[in-house]
Amino acid sequence: MQWRVKPALPVAKLITAVALPALVAGFAPDDLSRWLLAGVVAAAIVVWAARDVLHPVRLAADDAGVTVLTGFARRRHLPWTRIEAVRVERVRRSEVLEIDAGDAVYVLSEPQLNAMPEDVAAQLAQLRPVG
Repeated sequence: MQWRVKPALPVAKLITAVALPALVAGFAPDDLSRWLLAGVVAAAIVVWAARDVLHPVRLAADDAGVTVLTGFARRRHLPWTRIEAVRVERVRRSEVLEIDAGDAVYVLSEPQLNAMPEDVAAQLAQLRPVG
């Protein structure tokens, strides 16, 4: 099983990256500092969107355990024996999936999973060996 980023997410990020310089052009065309700031922020957003396009799978699971994406593109495989808990936490008005591996907690939101965290937790519980 795999859960990947919602396809609309990188599109929204790229639209935002394009909108920033457009806003500067419309409201402060002669302000060099705003152009520089908009350029830096837009570049960062493009890199963030590129991660979504190049590495869309955020979580994969099978009988051996789960694999999560960490950092920009590193994958970490966690055998079921290393996973202490899988739970759904409420953060403000949304839910997130938490995978507690003892030394690290991986937090994934609905847009990152393209599924409700509660549903993903239920599917992981079915895959996880009893014992």
